Amino acid sequence: MKTEIDAKIVKKLRDETGAGMMNCKKALLENDGDYDKAIESLRLKGMATADKKASRNTNEGLIYSYIHTGSKLGILLEINCETDFVARREEFSDVAKNVAMQIASNPEITVVSADDVSESVKEEVRKFESAKEDLQNKPEEIRNKILEGRVEKTLKKQVLLEQEYIRDPSITVNEYIKQVIGLLGENIKVARFTRYVLGEIE
Repeated sequence: MKTEIDAKIVKKLRDETGAGMMNCKKALLENDGDYDKAIESLRLKGMATADKKASRNTNEGLIYSYIHTGSKLGILLEINCETDFVARREEFSDVAKNVAMQIASNPEITVVSADDVSESVKEEVRKFESAKEDLQNKPEEIRNKILEGRVEKTLKKQVLLEQEYIRDPSITVNEYIKQVIGLLGENIKVARFTRYVLGEIE
């Protein structure tokens, strides 16, 4: 028996995910009307689409400025896409705002991706962790395994794309961006950012 899909549920799914009406209806039909499964299906399809577009050039985009409540913290962010058409869309500005808010929420974030972490920072973290007393009496093989795990965990806190997305902690910032790529149909990359704190001078 064919599942009947209420148009109101389709609209609700579209409002929540940003996917097209036909895609929302298809996702609901494929999952026998199960709303949560339809959301997950759309999310996974969006990420798969994003992976296919990852190699595309991103020469357009915008510089987005975000001033946090109280006007004592600001973020300047460059985020790129493929075309000026997408760069001018409200959905793209929303991505920039959400990513900027993510950066503002955590002062430990210093780089966009793990590839941006310098070797000197990695070495500094490794030296700090290796000096901890609880590692001194461990066998070398076990000590090295624990050390690498701690270094990875510490460095992960600094990487924007690895953070739990503040609006949906079940996904990372990277996964959130992939979802938007699936929605807008273009590759999107966060290029760089600068954090400004009142009274702080680099």
